[in-house]
Amino acid sequence: MEEQKQTPSTTPPLTPASEELNTAPAGQADNAATVDVAAQLAALEAKAKENYDMFLRATAEGENIRRRAQEDVAKAHKFAIETFADYLLPVMDSLQAALADGSGDIAKLREGVELTARQLVSAFEKGKIVELNPVGEKFDPHRHQAISMVPAPQEPNTVVTVLQRGYTIADRVLRPALVTVSAPK
Repeated sequence: MEEQKQTPSTTPPLTPASEELNTAPAGQADNAATVDVAAQLAALEAKAKENYDMFLRATAEGENIRRRAQEDVAKAHKFAIETFADYLLPVMDSLQAALADGSGDIAKLREGVELTARQLVSAFEKGKIVELNPVGEKFDPHRHQAISMVPAPQEPNTVVTVLQRGYTIADRVLRPALVTVSAPK
């Protein structure tokens, strides 16, 4: 018989065991990478949620500050006159005392009215209300209201008489003085 020669077979060659071991960890590495990416994604999502919560809290705090500021402004408008009203209370007390007096003593009544007027002037000073008495001054349409023009020896457009006193508060005209002004000759 003849010796048979071996011919290459169509069966796949056997791979060494070490190569098979290398393919198994590659699958595990893919699994580990997937787990690592998933863990990173979860951490980033948690951080995003935390940042969103902080954003919501900051927005709410900003709204609270805005609301409190509006309430403070409303209270300031509502109670701005409170200090000045405190200055006026003694004036009211004096006026009520004068009305309650039934003695009929004119000198006493006059003295009480003068005292009340001084109290009112003091209250105006404390409240920074200044009286305008522009007799002899040049007419200023921002501070005076001319009722008429009269012939007078003064220079034209000079205040001759004050019919009603004017007042300013902190350099702002509260009420212009009603005046008569000298006419040009």
